[in-house]
Amino acid sequence: MGKYPRLTVDHNELRSNMKQIVDWCKDAGIEVAGVIKATTGMVSVALDYESSGAKWIASSRLEQLRRAKDEGVKIPLMMIRVPMISEIPEMITICDWSLQSEFSTIKALNEEASNAGKIHSVILMADLGDLREGFFEIEELVDVSKYIEEKCDAVHLAGIGTNLGCYGSVVPTKEKMQQLVDYAETIESAIGRRLEIISGGATSSLMPVFDGVMPERINHLRIGAVAMCGPMEDLKQNYGRDEVDVLSGDGFILEAEVIEVKTKPSHPIGELGVDAFGKKRKYKDRGMRQRALLAVGRQDHGDIDNIIPIAEGVEVIGASGDHTILDIEDCRDIIRVGDVMKFRLSYSGLLYLSSSENVSVNEVDRLYGIKI
Repeated sequence: MGKYPRLTVDHNELRSNMKQIVDWCKDAGIEVAGVIKATTGMVSVALDYESSGAKWIASSRLEQLRRAKDEGVKIPLMMIRVPMISEIPEMITICDWSLQSEFSTIKALNEEASNAGKIHSVILMADLGDLREGFFEIEELVDVSKYIEEKCDAVHLAGIGTNLGCYGSVVPTKEKMQQLVDYAETIESAIGRRLEIISGGATSSLMPVFDGVMPERINHLRIGAVAMCGPMEDLKQNYGRDEVDVLSGDGFILEAEVIEVKTKPSHPIGELGVDAFGKKRKYKDRGMRQRALLAVGRQDHGDIDNIIPIAEGVEVIGASGDHTILDIEDCRDIIRVGDVMKFRLSYSGLLYLSSSENVSVNEVDRLYGIKI
């Protein structure tokens, strides 16, 4: 018996998912950077992605990329959060690729890379309306591109990219992708050569791939969420397509132990204020219901929407910092204290759970018949 709560990682499912994604993208002329940040940078996951055809391993955290480098990942490493100036010296020792959106950072990067005798490749980010990182004005994007091309001896302008759907919920439509291509071609006219990379975004940019409307010049995507969590409902809503149904949602499973089973009222009794997180909640009175209490809470998984019960008839109805409450009245199985309940995860749930020191990790690789 392992320590619970526990995150079980099935490497066969992860490799299968990433290989399918790589094949979809290859058919559209696109190469994939496998993003590992939601796993807090598990090197075993990076190795899965490498063996499944990803051409880069990407993360927003340098410490995760350093582990990947130190523990045997051979393909190029890419920093996908615009770096702090203070971390540039470390970044150039770890990875050869990064996303950039600030002129001052690029100048500092060129100086540090030159002093270290390195050439660092950058993808300049264009903000197409999602309003997170990126140059918002095409004129500034062109000016910085020309500066890198003409003035930087240690920074190579590999291409441009964008991010959609992470802050502003902007959908990666055919028109948005074509706008990015138009920006790239404007830059190419200004610098007199063809860019190697036009990075069309992250997982949500699989939509135009599925629809067959991705412009031919888009040749790079940064993908992690759907490879890790599969076609959960929150992802389906973002993608709007059924293709992701072939992907497994069992790459990461939360296992949590039941510590109490009792029949109780479904509505709290007494004067109501706020919960442990300062929120005023509404409760539906459904009468007396059988409930199970789990030894895992919002400190571990973030919120109840992030975990999806595998057992039929089980509903996650609430959580405090260290407890999660299930309604099991309609569950066909008999649930007892000491039983272990299993849950599929949203991307956010995986991000929280993989970062929690209270959650153990169980890695399984059925291909080799071993537990890691």
